[in-house]
Amino acid sequence: VQLVESGGGLVQPGGSLRLSCAASGFTFSRSAMSWARQVAGKGIELSVATIYSDGTTTYADTVKGRFTISRENAKNTVYLQMNSLKPEDTAVYYCAIVNPFYLGGQGTQVTVSS
Repeated sequence: VQLVESGGGLVQPGGSLRLSCAASGFTFSRSAMSWARQVAGKGIELSVATIYSDGTTTYADTVKGRFTISRENAKNTVYLQMNSLKPEDTAVYYCAIVNPFYLGGQGTQVTVSS
């Protein structure tokens, strides 16, 4: 199993970024996928955004209305569109398989700062 995140960077408050996660080694189309994040020095926040195999999505209250998770099964890729970014969104973002849970990859750093 391999999950490779990309798309992070430095953005000003109010800006946008789109993260991507390329998956391999399992049946992606049948798997629920999620994004998690970890602020430096703090615990990981799981289920920031989740998308199920049928396309149903759920979001943490902290990102609801600003973030959108999507998937492209033909490319084994899950995305996270992040709009109206805030400084408190600064974190390393990871994608994960929901069940069985697998958090992989190096993550991608998102820094929101002026």
